[in-house]
Amino acid sequence: MPAALTIAGSDSGAGAGIQADLKTFAAHGVYGTSAITALTAQNTLGVSGIHVVPDDFVTAQIEAVAGDIGCDAVKTGMLATAQIVEAVAAAVESFDLPNLVVDPVMVAKSGDHLLDEEAVHAVRWTLLRLARVVTPNIPEAEVLARMTIRSVEDMREAARRIATFKPAAVVIKGGHLAGPDIVDVLLEKGEFHEFVGPRIEGPNTHGTGCTFAAAIAAHLAKGASLVDAVRDAKAYVAGAMYPGIPLGGGHRPLNHFWRVIS
Repeated sequence: MPAALTIAGSDSGAGAGIQADLKTFAAHGVYGTSAITALTAQNTLGVSGIHVVPDDFVTAQIEAVAGDIGCDAVKTGMLATAQIVEAVAAAVESFDLPNLVVDPVMVAKSGDHLLDEEAVHAVRWTLLRLARVVTPNIPEAEVLARMTIRSVEDMREAARRIATFKPAAVVIKGGHLAGPDIVDVLLEKGEFHEFVGPRIEGPNTHGTGCTFAAAIAAHLAKGASLVDAVRDAKAYVAGAMYPGIPLGGGHRPLNHFWRVIS
């Protein structure tokens, strides 16, 4: 069975972070392992507390998984500090971990900031050069590319700028742009691909970014091309949003098991 490692923060109840990643891996027939970077007191309404794990212990978790179980893909989420970003990058290089999917989590769905400028700098210059693909949403892409995004053409320009930090590919999620359809833009090997789908209205949106990146990692772990991985990940997230789970009073969780692949 293919295995995937998620390196991210925990989510105590809103259905994002480590919890969303492991559910997504399981739904795709991939054995999920984890290295926790931070504990969050969080629900569908917001984040009320964050306890950051020491960077050396994050490294120890990665070493424990890589040295015994191994992995066919790695997905990062909230990395909390510049020290953790650098420790993760060092571990990826040391263990030659494949198919790194970087979800540059910077702001929670509730608006809570999860990454400071020093850590963003470390993501740009230390982690992205190791990535098979980086998957920012539009606010994250604006930070990484240092520009405003108001159109699909702006998304393309932002992808070009982010590509200068040397990830193998960039996919920018277009959900923050207005309109009946959502366009995601992938830049790989100098070629653009666009993935278009209808906007799904409703409260079941918590963990969409984590789930999208984790689904890409699961497909890469199983040997899929990046284009196919992004296409299916987009469809999987849409399907998980449509039924959703009616829990909580804020941004509600997805139904990760609406489709299960053995």
